[in-house]
Amino acid sequence: QVQLVESGGGLVQAGGSLRLSCAASGRTFSRSVMAWFRQAPGKEREFVVGISWSSAYTYYGDSVKGRFTISRDGAKNTVYLQMNSLKPEDTAVYYCAADSSGSRYSTRDSDYDYWGQGTQVTVSS
Repeated sequence: QVQLVESGGGLVQAGGSLRLSCAASGRTFSRSVMAWFRQAPGKEREFVVGISWSSAYTYYGDSVKGRFTISRDGAKNTVYLQMNSLKPEDTAVYYCAADSSGSRYSTRDSDYDYWGQGTQVTVSS
């Protein structure tokens, strides 16, 4: 069982930065692939970025490459999403997700079995 709680969302101007955090609890966190997804109003949930349990492998959605960075701190059971050069089109609810199988690097939300409640990110133009 993994429980996820996101924080760090808010309102920022275009070109600004935000850092999201996802605090995890549960024994399987350390072996879980972790990811961030986002969902804008009226749109489907979109994969943003993922990270392997060892942090050795990261994979990014095309729309955020070069601007967003994912990292994880095993000692703190926390995953971070550093978002730079934010654009209005980045506005969405951002969700942290865990794949407890630890063996896939998927961009499909159906492959993730634990989800946080989401945190709103709004980028003004």
